[in-house]
Amino acid sequence: MRNVKPKKNLGQHFLVDLSVARRIADTVDACPDIPILEIGPGMGVLTQYLTTKGREVKAVEIDRESVNYLNEQYPQLRDNIIGDDFLRMDLTEIFGGRPFVLTGNYPYDISSQIFFKMLDYKAIIPCCTGMIQREVALRMAASPGNKTYGILSVLIQAWYDVEYLFTVEPDVFNPPPKVQSAVIRMTRNSTRQLDCDEALFRRVVKAVFNQRRKMLRVSLRQLIPGAALLVSDHPFMTRRPEQLSIPEFVTLTNLVEEVL
Repeated sequence: MRNVKPKKNLGQHFLVDLSVARRIADTVDACPDIPILEIGPGMGVLTQYLTTKGREVKAVEIDRESVNYLNEQYPQLRDNIIGDDFLRMDLTEIFGGRPFVLTGNYPYDISSQIFFKMLDYKAIIPCCTGMIQREVALRMAASPGNKTYGILSVLIQAWYDVEYLFTVEPDVFNPPPKVQSAVIRMTRNSTRQLDCDEALFRRVVKAVFNQRRKMLRVSLRQLIPGAALLVSDHPFMTRRPEQLSIPEFVTLTNLVEEVL
């Protein structure tokens, strides 16, 4: 069977370096003994190493040509290749509600959406690994005070410990992307619930980072009804969002909730 042609509209950049694929596959070892779900397997360069891990492997692929290729090349996975859109799926149905590791060579244009969906299912995803655009990986792993610290940093690190593992150069892909890539691993931390309204927490984080150059008292006043009533002399109000830690965002959320 002929190879699958990468499709630009799907953001496909097929990894062709087997040593890199093996290193990515090995990142799932941090969460042993549970099933693996791969997103966007393409022609299965990563899949072939995941299937050696001695556990159940399923793969979600939206590209019909890739699904046909995988069914032909990996007959042992024929019932576990899911031709669907990951962003529209109910993840509790994939392994019958059991926890699983999420991994893949993620499409760059939807990687943030994938991780936001992961957060919605964090109770059954104790570990997420894989390859994304390096710029996004740096944002996800950034600490407070860093210029790359933002929405992804706060929302993901509230629930996961993020590790930037290694950088991947463009020449190991077909076609080569115009940017560097990076492999990351996210492992659930000890937080089981935030000491605030979690939906409001997301809303506050997104609101203030959408005007990240402004002090909090300005961005909150403009974006959240009632925020003008916040105590103006609170020390948070003269700071910018990238200066707040996650516990401080929890405190800020509770301040906002008091006036809503």
